[in-house]
Amino acid sequence: MASHSESIIREPLITGENITYAQITNDVLRPVENMPGKAWWIGFTVASLGACLWVFAISYTFWNGLGAWGLNKTVGWAWDITGFVWWVGIGHAGTLISAILLLFRQNWRNSINRSAEAMTIFAVICAATYILAHMGRPWMALFSLPIPNQYGSLWVNFNSPLIWDVFAISTYFSVSLVFWYTGLLPDLATIRDRATGIRQKIYSVLSFGWTGSVKTWQRFETVCLILAGISTPLVLSVHTIVSMDFATSLEPGWHTTIFPPYFVAGAIFSGFAMVQTLLLVTRKVLGLENYITMFHIEAMNKIILLTGSIVGVAYLTEFFIAYYSAGEYEQYTFLNRFIGPYWWAGCMMYGCNVLMTQLMWFKKIRTNIPISWVLSIVVNIGMWFERFVIIVVSLHRDFVPSSWAMFYPTWVDVSVFIGSIGLFFTMFLLFIRVLPSIAMAEVKLILKSSSEQAKKKLIAHGGLDSEQVDFYKDALTSFDSVNIKDYKKA
Repeated sequence: MASHSESIIREPLITGENITYAQITNDVLRPVENMPGKAWWIGFTVASLGACLWVFAISYTFWNGLGAWGLNKTVGWAWDITGFVWWVGIGHAGTLISAILLLFRQNWRNSINRSAEAMTIFAVICAATYILAHMGRPWMALFSLPIPNQYGSLWVNFNSPLIWDVFAISTYFSVSLVFWYTGLLPDLATIRDRATGIRQKIYSVLSFGWTGSVKTWQRFETVCLILAGISTPLVLSVHTIVSMDFATSLEPGWHTTIFPPYFVAGAIFSGFAMVQTLLLVTRKVLGLENYITMFHIEAMNKIILLTGSIVGVAYLTEFFIAYYSAGEYEQYTFLNRFIGPYWWAGCMMYGCNVLMTQLMWFKKIRTNIPISWVLSIVVNIGMWFERFVIIVVSLHRDFVPSSWAMFYPTWVDVSVFIGSIGLFFTMFLLFIRVLPSIAMAEVKLILKSSSEQAKKKLIAHGGLDSEQVDFYKDALTSFDSVNIKDYKKA
């Protein structure tokens, strides 16, 4: 290892030779200003077909009723609530990256926060469609809000955890949408200034008259900090409230106090895995390797490893509490996950979420892009099976053996789920086509701060004075590891 006087260690948030502000703008806006390539069209075609399948399956459900799904008297919740909790969990990473990392001044978030925030919004939309479909009568959704009625009191039951869901998720979606759009304003103004014709008029409206003055930037940063402060509690509250849908019941396997932190860790776990899945493809297809670097990929893998380990501890805690409680129903519920008819779902859950995740302890795995991409998909498969196990496997055998029943999904169940994935990717592909997938204004701040930081380290540890550092300024802006011996030889 090189000594501290021989080399400087920096965070490689941007790579490439002689990156400039103009190059950042051109690289990020290339997909927005030019016609999409073949890879985008292939992805969009497949995603659109999935979205069409979703429209057909949902329409079929509304026309024929919930009997089109595989639900029965024993298993009243199945693929619908599994998909709902899965999508809400995926949306957690966007708020975490945007809000919490912003408050902690973590600059590595700047290249990935825009896509993560967009992913949050699209995931919550997909989650909301499950709730509306599960109601059976989606036109009655208005009555879940506390709106006075002239025929009498139709106020909702605030003691119901399902009503808590309505308030938590609607608040989460609203704040996330405002946060995401506020961060877009400087970049929308940049597109406006480069566009012509009708595109210029559209982006002029979208940019809200952004001028780029000092006062505008001050207000922008203030609003972002306020929204980050508001969003931070939502990271913990939203999935905590979702977990209370289960924890406040008396159902074996659900009635446990570990669910709130367990669900929050699982949500961040699956959310970062989906961010990894999207960004590894996006950086390659859009040519953004200089901005979504190996540092970002490894940092996200470390968070996946951390949250996956927390989820693994939660699994062990559940089994210990079931054993220690001496409750025969609780013990059988967890034993049923291994020896019952859904044993394969339990194996997928523990294998994908615990065993496969531990591979990320090895740096060669964390920094291997193909393996990281495969593992991110494996994590989300495992997290879907986790929700399936918690919901279906806990319900299909409860207190009375005479009421035990199996759940078998119909083609409508499968089509709604696959279609929701197609809907999600359709929205995401349209997003990267019309809006910058990377926050240009924030990445440009990295360019300036990284150059100044490298200069200070060279002066402090490299034995160079300020004039010598300025002489090598072109090399400093490349943001590669700087070897002091090489500079002295030059």
